[in-house]
Amino acid sequence: MPKVSTKDLIEKFKLELVSGEEGINRPITTSDISRPGIELAGFFDYYPAERIQLLGKTELTFFEKLSHDEKMYRMEKLCTDITPAIIISRDMEVPPELIEASERESVPVIKSPIKTTRLSSRITNFLESKLAPTTAVHGVLVDIYGVGVLIIGKSGVGKSETALELVKRGHRLVADDCVEIRQEDDDTLIGSAPELIEHLLEIRGLGIINVMTLFGAGAIRNFKRITLVVNLELWDQTKQYDRLGLEEEKMKIIDTELTKYTIPVRPGRNLAVIIEVAAMNYRLKRMGLNAAEDFTNRLSSAIEYGEHDDI
Repeated sequence: MPKVSTKDLIEKFKLELVSGEEGINRPITTSDISRPGIELAGFFDYYPAERIQLLGKTELTFFEKLSHDEKMYRMEKLCTDITPAIIISRDMEVPPELIEASERESVPVIKSPIKTTRLSSRITNFLESKLAPTTAVHGVLVDIYGVGVLIIGKSGVGKSETALELVKRGHRLVADDCVEIRQEDDDTLIGSAPELIEHLLEIRGLGIINVMTLFGAGAIRNFKRITLVVNLELWDQTKQYDRLGLEEEKMKIIDTELTKYTIPVRPGRNLAVIIEVAAMNYRLKRMGLNAAEDFTNRLSSAIEYGEHDDI
């Protein structure tokens, strides 16, 4: 099944279908939109037929100056078997030549009252969201002080229990167990919950709980940009854990690299507070305040001062 079809576009923006109804299930494969001005002038060498074609006041005013035969030929070339739709903006009158060609090739012709530039922008944003690369990650996504924190780790390590404690402390749950992630820009990952498990948490021993019912609408979010990954793992006595925080570990999801903290789990450690502090510390680093670097610099200065003192 295609991610998005012409029919989805019609329903989303309440567009009026004029002709070519047989093609409304055509797949839309790109978020790029074409305004075929040069094509209406007769140059089709580089015609991007796979894109949505948007005709505004400029294109249609020029089209009216053409002869009847030119109008017929240009519209026949405009309507191909892979063109998902031709949209007329500003509620302008649809040329009869376009209707005839679209019916023959089953290319949907649709109208909108919205101005051309604004319509192009809205459709592009919608398609970029729908056609963005996606993946799913086993973990929990929580909004902590405005930072989207993806908590990952092996099954049974305590991800959901930690998320519950964070919600109790006033933070907001986005998704538990399965986080659906889409990459909207080169460096923007948006996480959300699958519809089936939206607002739900699974706590071993209790079962499924509805976070919104228990804690209110302020305890949940439908989606959130992911900026930090926290990996929970059982404490390994043989492993050397970072004690200063000078080096940032990275994790790649789709094409985006995220900062990753690995937090060892053992009895007596308050994971919710640690993750809360990790989110706050991450925000401070983005603002240019790095406690680890500051400590290292002061330590170096103290050592250097001590050496001079000995001399």
